[in-house]
Amino acid sequence: MATKTKDKNTEVVEPVETKESTLYYFYSVGCAFCKKTEPIVDKLISEGNDILKLDVSDPNNSGLKKELHDKYGKQCGTPWFVDASTGHQVCGYREEDIVTKWVKGEDIPAPPRPNSPMPRPPFQGASKKEEKEWTEKYTKWIEENSHLPNLQSAKDVLSRPRPKTEPPKPLVPNFTDSQLEEWKKEYQKWYNENTHLPNLQPVDKLANTFIQRKKQFETQQPNSQMMSSNIEGRITSLEQKLDKLMDHLGVK
Repeated sequence: MATKTKDKNTEVVEPVETKESTLYYFYSVGCAFCKKTEPIVDKLISEGNDILKLDVSDPNNSGLKKELHDKYGKQCGTPWFVDASTGHQVCGYREEDIVTKWVKGEDIPAPPRPNSPMPRPPFQGASKKEEKEWTEKYTKWIEENSHLPNLQSAKDVLSRPRPKTEPPKPLVPNFTDSQLEEWKKEYQKWYNENTHLPNLQPVDKLANTFIQRKKQFETQQPNSQMMSSNIEGRITSLEQKLDKLMDHLGVK
């Protein structure tokens, strides 16, 4: 854009500096909550909001993300919305109305967090004694975390489907082929023993996700600062995937 001013008989065109957007949206490939957030971001952009979408697999973007963490004393994986000029942020997935408030300049406080980890419910088929002991611990935990919304009763938690055993832990990005094959065997065995659980991910789908993350990991430059930021995003994504998988445990 430009404005025109007249100096006597001469018409002068004066450039007007365009203000660059400071609204950043950091995301990572394979992040379940990023995929859920994507339609919200696209809608806000289509409505005229200048939001820059930044994939943290790009070294420049991951470096910028760390700079903003350091500058404003923030710590967030992906998805992460941040106004680079103020530090106002939205960390993690939030509904459209919350993100819209951020776009308009509000700083969105993080959701309330528990004071301590929730006691893990006993496995499916546990004895009445184990269930009773867990109920006592959980009741005490609820009292200490009454600030959290939507807390369920012990009876409700125990009535939901629960795993019979612990699932194998997700693979780190630098796994070997033999480690992947071993993990697939362990997970398939666990899967077969826990078909009563809802929303179980098939082994091949999870294995492909690990392979994609490994390829991304291997393409990164061996810069320690950049790698630290990228690994942080991957760990967050893995935690989110595991949270979804173990949702039946009532862990928020």
